[in-house]
Amino acid sequence: MPLCVVFASLVFLYAFLPANLVLYFAWANPTWRNGVLIAFSLFFYAWGEPVWLSLLLLSSTVDWGLGLLVERWRGTAKAKAALLTSVTLNLGLLATFKYAGFVVETVNGLVGASFSAPGFALPLGISFYTFQTLSYVVDVFRGEVKAQRSWFGFLLFVSLYHQLVAGPIVRYQTIADQIASRVHTLELFASGVVRFSVGLFKKVAIANVAGELVKATIGGDLGGLSVFDAWFGLAMYTLQIYFDFSGYSDMAIGLGRMFGFHYLENFDHPYVARSVTDFWRRWHLSLSTFFRDYVYIPLGGKQRHPTRNLFIVWGLTGLWHGPSWNFVFWGLYYGVLIALERWFLGAVLSKLPRVAQHLWLLFVVMVGWALFFFTELPRLGAFFALAFGVTTAPAITEAGWTRLLGHAFWLPLALALCVPLERWLFPKTTASTGALGHLVRGFATAGLTLLATAMLVGGSYNPFLYFRF
Repeated sequence: MPLCVVFASLVFLYAFLPANLVLYFAWANPTWRNGVLIAFSLFFYAWGEPVWLSLLLLSSTVDWGLGLLVERWRGTAKAKAALLTSVTLNLGLLATFKYAGFVVETVNGLVGASFSAPGFALPLGISFYTFQTLSYVVDVFRGEVKAQRSWFGFLLFVSLYHQLVAGPIVRYQTIADQIASRVHTLELFASGVVRFSVGLFKKVAIANVAGELVKATIGGDLGGLSVFDAWFGLAMYTLQIYFDFSGYSDMAIGLGRMFGFHYLENFDHPYVARSVTDFWRRWHLSLSTFFRDYVYIPLGGKQRHPTRNLFIVWGLTGLWHGPSWNFVFWGLYYGVLIALERWFLGAVLSKLPRVAQHLWLLFVVMVGWALFFFTELPRLGAFFALAFGVTTAPAITEAGWTRLLGHAFWLPLALALCVPLERWLFPKTTASTGALGHLVRGFATAGLTLLATAMLVGGSYNPFLYFRF
């Protein structure tokens, strides 16, 4: 992964971002500022995927034009044809670049054929920007937003590097008014810096450390692991994927604020949930609401065929994450759990103590992450056999104790960051915290940034999990 497209990198932190900020605020004219953002965004994407920059520009241009046609022909068959063209184009791009190989391999397995799978590399961020441009055309068709008249304005919406390659999925209506005119304040900029620094710390100090432990346990040979190692590795993956993605979302939201944009929240402490339904009201909100508003409700929602609609949405949610059957099973797994909660399980769980509800949720989520992690079904089966004591593996080994004790101070910090401590400890805190509060926050931000920088200098393991989706 090229260093420029990883926010948690020295190149981005100390070269790309400072240059962007200096050149952006050097201009007072909003048009020129937008031009700087577009130039840096295209450079950002081209550095990561130069060959596919043309695809991003093509998708943006076509959907910009289709949005104008939908608005011009509103209420006519031509408008529906333009909408259908957008749906076909965007889903066709996803099908071609993300799922063509999966389809060919599945067909070969079913009929014993030997068709050659296309050798396309997955374009960076395609799962996100196709959803953004598609939702824009749909919203214009529904009359929820006005079509963007400026091609450069629409290109800015699509290409903004803050959220381009790994989300959150930013809908046009969220930032439509901010494209032409944004308000910049010192307080908004400062809150963006704080939010970015928190996300950077979560990514580098928590997700990367957890990822190393995943590699040392369930990411390697399962044959030499103990039962404890299996569950410990899965717990570390549970932490890694949350802090990796929520940390990236924090950084994207923080970057947006620095440049005057207000992106919606993407996570709300999902591991404090006490039901699967509540968990998905807190996890990857931009994706959950996308499927709700553009698939689930149009299919009939809870009014017509709710169970069918539920399984269609969750099958698609799983498939969106990757062209592999384990992701489909992961999505359907949540469809089953939510259906059970609707039918009877929710009522049963609500009678249990809150702690029991929470522990149940954590257990089913961790099992779900096992489905998500192991893309090869034989390894998935071997993991479950190990984790549930079907094999003759020992309960725990000396190496397992060493890993646990070696992270005795890090683990409580990671767990503490999973809960809304500030909200619980200071429920009446407002945005205006006074001079002392701002001073403390400033020192804390600097400390987190310096610590993350030191860890980046001394470390080499720095993946972003969601780049592959």
